[in-house]
Amino acid sequence: MTTPTYRYVFLGLSITSSWGNGHATTYRALLRALAARGHHVLFLERNLSIYDQHRDLPNPPYGAIEQYSSITELRDRFSRAVREADLVVVGSFVPEGATVGAWITEEARGKAAFYDLDTPVTLGRLAHGDHAYLTPALIPRYDLYLSATGGPTLERLERSHGAVRARALYCAADTDVYYPQPTPMRWDLGYLGTYSDDRQAAVERLLLEPARRMRRGRFAVAGAQYPASLAWPENVTRTEHLPPDEHRIFYNAQRFTLNLTRRAMVESGWSPSARLFEAAACGTPVLSDTWPGIETFFQPGEEILLVRTPEDVLRKLREMKEDKRLTVGQRARQRVFAEHTAMHRAEALERYTREALEATGRTRARRERDGQLAAAHVETQSG
Repeated sequence: MTTPTYRYVFLGLSITSSWGNGHATTYRALLRALAARGHHVLFLERNLSIYDQHRDLPNPPYGAIEQYSSITELRDRFSRAVREADLVVVGSFVPEGATVGAWITEEARGKAAFYDLDTPVTLGRLAHGDHAYLTPALIPRYDLYLSATGGPTLERLERSHGAVRARALYCAADTDVYYPQPTPMRWDLGYLGTYSDDRQAAVERLLLEPARRMRRGRFAVAGAQYPASLAWPENVTRTEHLPPDEHRIFYNAQRFTLNLTRRAMVESGWSPSARLFEAAACGTPVLSDTWPGIETFFQPGEEILLVRTPEDVLRKLREMKEDKRLTVGQRARQRVFAEHTAMHRAEALERYTREALEATGRTRARRERDGQLAAAHVETQSG
């Protein structure tokens, strides 16, 4: 069966800058795969000063990338593209995203989707009345709710929030970018991630404390926005920002890499990060915190190594034999190629697009009614 060629318009956080922006590599991988499969792709991002000095991919070699400075400019310049698209995708944390989404769901003649790369965080914000980029009434107006979190959260989105079709669209690895590369081994354990209050305790427990106890070991933390007041052990190499084109070398220079997950994602489960797949694609063995559903992505003990305490980490670093270490990394890489590449996600999005286009659309009145019910439910829950 030949896959139709679709016209996609994405509105997301910056794709041209990865500065403090974990969405960038996911969008880059997905858009590259969609373009390679023959689809027409336009990505629209808000021009924000925070990214001006850190545009590590100002001109991506796939699709079309445009910036806008205001909602008015967005409407004036891109209404036609929105109307002509088969699917318009609005991402989480888009500035003024609720206003953008309300306009998109009115303007689009094809289908409209919300792509939530932060679903547990989004639902927590909705419960507390934070509607900056999504409102309860807006959820049912989208034809698709694409979520980087799967599992029971998908049913919750449909049952409690009125989502028309909640579908998992997980992060992935771009295997043209992430792969094994002969590199001098610099660190026993490394971690790549932007600072987060609710993740820092895990950084302390699973990297900094092992570093203090293993004084001859070599450790690394790369990521932006860490407080200047943090004290780092002497054997921890600290990098403020690592552009994506240096991620592959960073992973390949580690004996093991550490995967850590934000608290809301741990509680919801089924929330694999892009970093998890990217490191595995490089063949670097991953030590990971634990959360429900992780075994559906990698087999614990065979393709991923789960750790809960500093002692767990130190045992892996000190006692795992080299052949076992290499085998774990190779098995994880094989699993990525089997299930977790950007091409797999592009194929999933094609299926979801076809499903939405072929389905009988709900009437505007039904959408508005569902939105009112969802809003009432959230108000009841939060009250």
